[in-house]
Amino acid sequence: MNPKELTVIEHMEELRKRLFFVSIFFVIALFIGFYTAKPIIKFIQSKDVHNLTLNAFNVGEPLTVYLQVTFIVACIIISPLLLHQIWAFITPGLHETERKATLKYIPYSFLLCLGGIAFAYFVLFPFIMRFMVGLAGDLDIKQTIGINAYFNFLFKLIVPFALLFQLPVIALFLSRIGLINPTLMIKSRKYAYFVLLVISILLAPPDVVSNVIIAIPLFILYEISIVIARVGYRKFEIAEAQRIKEETEREQQLQVEELLEAQRRQIEEMQNIKE
Repeated sequence: MNPKELTVIEHMEELRKRLFFVSIFFVIALFIGFYTAKPIIKFIQSKDVHNLTLNAFNVGEPLTVYLQVTFIVACIIISPLLLHQIWAFITPGLHETERKATLKYIPYSFLLCLGGIAFAYFVLFPFIMRFMVGLAGDLDIKQTIGINAYFNFLFKLIVPFALLFQLPVIALFLSRIGLINPTLMIKSRKYAYFVLLVISILLAPPDVVSNVIIAIPLFILYEISIVIARVGYRKFEIAEAQRIKEETEREQQLQVEELLEAQRRQIEEMQNIKE
């Protein structure tokens, strides 16, 4: 049966199979995350330049942190497979151009996700911690930091930037299928900058230097997205022109076939009349 003609029940059955397939590999990824969580936690603690002592305020906090790290590692590992399964599920409803555009962007999306995590951890997180520790020192406040609160704060920084770094891939995909164009992105630049600036303020401490350090990479990311969108939109225009040309040729071929068929019928009718 043609995938485009599947019923709702058949679509749900296909979705169930794909979710089951992803779940199996997610369990495997959880095992990998379980065995890598400990060295990751120790690595994060060893890179603390402020030599903070992390405390557990209840007996379950270390386990909570351990499981959180395990889950995040598993999500990172499984993300390419999850994206591929999403692509495979929606691809019957996509045009040929859209199918090609989505499939080949999965590796780039994964690499940008890792880039966002690296930026948040190695650039953003140290600046914020430096500000927070400095503020506590200026106010003569002795900090007692819980390990659960510490890692939750880290995760709240990492996850948004892992998503924000998807902007170039999203721009390329949407321009490739013609939903946006670089001209629109250029006209909307000041509004996009404002939104990115607000995001940088929300994620960073109330410090102008930190806000600028966070905002500038986001602005650069937006400009890169515009350049990439130009490439994607140019390919869309070429593909659209080719599609229109093929449809025109197909319509002309159908018209020729209809005329030939009409002539054939007329000849047969004339032959029948003579007989």
